Parts: sequence; structure tokens; C-alpha cells
Amino acid sequence: MSFITKLKSALGNSKKEATSPNSDTLESIMAAIEHEPFALSEDNVLYAGLNELGGYYSFQTVICGAFKIKTKKGGHLTIKSENSTLELDSESVEFESDPTDVKGRHITKIDFQIDEKDAAKINPETIDELILKCKTYDISFTPVEKK
Repeated sequence: MSFITKLKSALGNSKKEATSPNSDTLESIMAAIEHEPFALSEDNVLYAGLNELGGYYSFQTVICGAFKIKTKKGGHLTIKSENSTLELDSESVEFESDPTDVKGRHITKIDFQIDEKDAAKINPETIDELILKCKTYDISFTPVEKK
């Protein structure tokens, strides 16, 4: 079963009451998903990780929450740390959010191109902020402190 299928399954089986968009919280999203979140925004949880296939690297992200988009113009992710700023472009210019069984909650999968030398810079402990820009959206994520 793929990661997205597991996320959809977990989000659809949430035990929390979700009768209005305001009743969905970050805590309920994180409780429904067994993976550790990478970063949080006001209404969204970002799950992310690096992937390498044949020397080609990508930063894979899955955003769960209120973020809903359908675009043919791609997206950009800015990763800011104390010492550097890293700009990443989405691998695909077309992507779309998928609805879940929980009202007001969506899943959006976006993969970003990254060079091997920049892949080492992606460490949640050194990142201060991640900014996702797609269409008119400008979402700021703060990395989650690891326990």
C-alpha cells in the first residue's frame, strides 16, 4: 500500500468529530497519521523526506489539512535556515489536492527537485522556516522539534 493510500485511509477513519472545517485541528491530523510530521502551519501538517533514485534526488512532501489547490503552474518551496536559503521548484507543474472523508481536510503531494549537494542542507533541526508558494497561496511552515 502506498504512502498516499495509507494517508487517505488514516484521514478518512478519524475518530474526531469533523462536521465543520473549523473542527479539524492539527492534533487530529497528526493523531490520524502514524508518521512523524516534518513541519506545521496554522491549518496544515507537512510530512516530508528525501528520496534518492539512481543518483537523482527529490524532496517529497505531503500536506494534510485545509490547503486545497489545483494548478498547472507548479510550486516553489523556500527553505530558510540561519546560514542559508534554499529555493526548490516542484518536479511537476501540474498537481491537485485530494479530498478525504473528513470535511475540510485535503491531501496534497508535491515533489521538489533538489541537487545532491543541497540534500544535506535539509535537516529539520537547522531549518527555521519553510515557505510554500503555489498560485496565490503563501504558506509558512515551522519545523517540528524532534523528541
